[in-house]
Amino acid sequence: MSEAPATLFEKLWRRHVVRPETDDSPAIVYIDLHLIHEVTSPQAFQALKDRGLKVRRPDRTFATLDHSTPTLPPNADGRLPYASEQGERQVKALIANCEAYGVPLYGLGDPRRGIVHVIGPELGLTQPGKTIVCGDSHTSTHGAFGALAFGIGTTEVGHVLATQCLLIRKPKTLRITFNGRLAPGVSAKDMALAAIAAIGADGGQGKAIEFAGEAVRALSMEGRMTLCNMSIEAGARMGLVAPDEKTLAYVKGRDFAPKGDAWTRAVADWMSLPTDDGASFDDEAAIDASTIRPMVTFGTSPDAAAPVDGAAPATGGRADDAAHAYMRIARGQSFAEIDVDRVFIGSCTNSRLEDLRAAADIFRGRRVSDRVKAMVVPGSESVRRDAEAEGLHEVFLAAGAEWRQPGCSMCIAMNGDKGAPGELVVSTSNRNFVGRQGERVRTVLASPATAAAAAIAGRLVDPRQYLPEA
Repeated sequence: MSEAPATLFEKLWRRHVVRPETDDSPAIVYIDLHLIHEVTSPQAFQALKDRGLKVRRPDRTFATLDHSTPTLPPNADGRLPYASEQGERQVKALIANCEAYGVPLYGLGDPRRGIVHVIGPELGLTQPGKTIVCGDSHTSTHGAFGALAFGIGTTEVGHVLATQCLLIRKPKTLRITFNGRLAPGVSAKDMALAAIAAIGADGGQGKAIEFAGEAVRALSMEGRMTLCNMSIEAGARMGLVAPDEKTLAYVKGRDFAPKGDAWTRAVADWMSLPTDDGASFDDEAAIDASTIRPMVTFGTSPDAAAPVDGAAPATGGRADDAAHAYMRIARGQSFAEIDVDRVFIGSCTNSRLEDLRAAADIFRGRRVSDRVKAMVVPGSESVRRDAEAEGLHEVFLAAGAEWRQPGCSMCIAMNGDKGAPGELVVSTSNRNFVGRQGERVRTVLASPATAAAAAIAGRLVDPRQYLPEA
């Protein structure tokens, strides 16, 4: 008797359950790949030391430095300009812990170093069919490859280090189908913001979201990573896109990708993962991709988003009043009236080569407004090298933007890259929470093209006016 049709999520879940959940206990799930960085790992390693435990599978654990690392070059004395002693201690602790426990580390000076969710795919560590965790909520990024990828807490980081397993309740599922095609000049970031605005910041609460439809299939792998990255901002536990020929083309030949006969076997396995016809989800949502326009946020939650050529909603609840007051954006105010102080292009959401190319298309032959400070931060050393090989850094510098070293940078403002109190920052990152990018900083989320356009215009504008086909 044949099995009932199954979703991508269900197939991945079944493969990795060591012990099914019960009313009294979560399931035990095996973890294929554990990614760590300097912020959430020190306490986890300390827990191992306190209990005399080893890392169970150092060969399935990989570390990088990204959150606290400066994006500025070393000082004249050769020391990196850390923003705080705590940040420097975190970096040194990870280096020491990886050496002590035999965990591979892409550290300072390593040509493979970068933001954890950028280098995982670059190196071929991220593959379809895997379970992937990291002490970082945006681990959902890796779901773009048809992997079960999600963020975990510091205590759970310790559990995975010690056991290579995790206790987790099985999420419910939601499929978001993007019908039709995106208009020229509209990006995956705009899709993500439109979807979150449509279903709300809790619309995917605790669920596994599978993104499907013609517009999703048309996205590059970079675009799919952006979409899955932002699934967390709809309250989801993870985001997924089924693997296809684009997935295979991206993974093939990378450092950790299967080779030879192992590649042939892996491809056959991976192509069996997509959701079966007739499989059911707990919830469904549909969005007409052809109606999506370049988006920006106007409040203090990613679901407070609207087309940049429009205006902030004229109505809303009491909770919205506080957000409008903080952002200093009036109800019904046209976004075109909003002045911009600073622009940040980077983060695990939008710091890949495709993102930098999109920003460069806007910057090329133009100058950043005199009242705006713009910063471009590549997601990895590999992205930096590729961007410089194409001359993208020269475009940014000629326009008057800063070109920095790789790192998380202003996304979370842990490394000294932050806005000044009261500034309005247009950011390609994933969260516009109060104070996320500095004390009393006001954050507007946008795509790389929209952020670059804001830097040029000095206000919020539709980036399509700067594109050749406009």
